[in-house]
Amino acid sequence: MARRPRVILPDIPLHIIQRGNNRSACFYSDEDYIFYIDKLDLLAELYGCKIHAMCLMTNHVHLLLTPTCFAGAGLLMKGLGQRYVQYINRTYQRTGTLWEGRFRSCLVQKDNYVLACYRYIEMNPVRAGMVAHPGDYRWTSYRANAQGEPSSFLSPHAVYRELGSSTMQRAESYRSLFKDRLSTELIEKIRFSTNGNYVLGDQKFAAEIEQALGKRVSQGVSGRPKSVISKSRRIEE
Repeated sequence: MARRPRVILPDIPLHIIQRGNNRSACFYSDEDYIFYIDKLDLLAELYGCKIHAMCLMTNHVHLLLTPTCFAGAGLLMKGLGQRYVQYINRTYQRTGTLWEGRFRSCLVQKDNYVLACYRYIEMNPVRAGMVAHPGDYRWTSYRANAQGEPSSFLSPHAVYRELGSSTMQRAESYRSLFKDRLSTELIEKIRFSTNGNYVLGDQKFAAEIEQALGKRVSQGVSGRPKSVISKSRRIEE
């Protein structure tokens, strides 16, 4: 079966998941995470992608970014993936693939969904039971977005900037969002949209994207078959 074409538009936020092949580890030491972030910083600037949120898990990666051109996100992920695989193979004297095929992604509606996607990404280590609080996990953007730590590669989205007039005001307002957990329904919607290459937003947003791209960007039938829901729940975050 042919793969669905990517749903990407310039200046629209994009949630990306890149998984390790067969759910195997992608990061083995602190140096690996640092190398990945350094190359992400370099290539995001090169290909015109603004990084808003990030989480590097042991066997997969989450990014929330906004590309400024159609090809930007694809070029970023291709270059980042290749450089990182070369680094890992050289460092650990291994050969072969590291990633599970193509990255998965979904366009994210700004209203009501961008900040939810921020939180979904940065709460990943907590949902996985690795830490009790998102600030305890080093390899996410939480400390920058919620605690005001400086970051060389993060570019706050306009919706995030509206949280306050200063860095500390925005961080405080953003931290307060974490007092309430994301609903199970919203978490499922984020996962389903990303794994299916659909849009994350309301019907109006989906209609606007479909008109802009001239192709379907949401599930073809109303509701979700039980088999699809079960499959989505089996896929790691």
